[in-house]
Amino acid sequence: MRCGYVAIAGRPNVGKSTLLNRILGQKLSITSRRPQTTRHRILGVKTTADAQTIYIDTPGLHKKGGRELNRFMNREALHSLDEVDLVLFVVDAQAWRNDDDWILEKLVAAEVPIILVLNKVDEVKNKEDLLPRLQEFSAKHAFIGLVPISAKGGNGVEELERVVAKQLPEGELVFPPEQLTDRSERFLAAELVREKAMRLLGQEVPYQLTVEIEKFKEEKKIVHIAATIWVERDTQKGIVIGKGGELLKKIGSQARVDMEKLFGKQVFLEMHVRVKEGWSDDARLLKKMGYDEPDA
Repeated sequence: MRCGYVAIAGRPNVGKSTLLNRILGQKLSITSRRPQTTRHRILGVKTTADAQTIYIDTPGLHKKGGRELNRFMNREALHSLDEVDLVLFVVDAQAWRNDDDWILEKLVAAEVPIILVLNKVDEVKNKEDLLPRLQEFSAKHAFIGLVPISAKGGNGVEELERVVAKQLPEGELVFPPEQLTDRSERFLAAELVREKAMRLLGQEVPYQLTVEIEKFKEEKKIVHIAATIWVERDTQKGIVIGKGGELLKKIGSQARVDMEKLFGKQVFLEMHVRVKEGWSDDARLLKKMGYDEPDA
């Protein structure tokens, strides 16, 4: 039996969360077209007959510090490198960016074996460009493997899993075979609400909101959930609620559908929007809202 930890790292919006969901065959990490949708390390467990791979989906690494929330996400991602046996460095097959060089430096400094994953190969318009691009990217570092994939379509993902499994150390299972993640249902519910808000709102507001679950009461056939969406300004509160409360209803309705799929029960979801000025740039408030620092 082989068992090990694998970090999925890369810059924002290269498809890390989509890749994890594809590997697990189930939605665990939230996704949207917006960069920096993932804010926490998400652990996903895939157990087969001969291996248990414990994937860690990390927030997108980015050079600019920005708010305390951005710095928190960078620390979350970099801390993950301290505890893994392997890193999947996900890049966009269409182009290598300056941030990719910066991230590669961080990964190399961690002294962990790296597999280069070229995602979105299906979006490369001229397929003749793919081979020279593979050669160009592979020359950046002595990667132990290079695998082109489409996380969205699934092409190449099974091959990537085979490559990963060969690199895992021998060892006993860390988690029961049926366990999918170490995250609580309460956490997953908050993430699903935030995903719908990220997808339905305009440009600025999604980055200045977070979601807190204030009640999670599970009964035999139904789960009662009360969620609060926190924003930073009164004007943002109005935007999230929408005219006649329509947008908030839409966020709640879409989140409830995904929750019922995930929890396998009917969900009664109650939602509120409240204002907490400057929460995303206040370390104390971040911790209170569930953005805990990784253990030293």
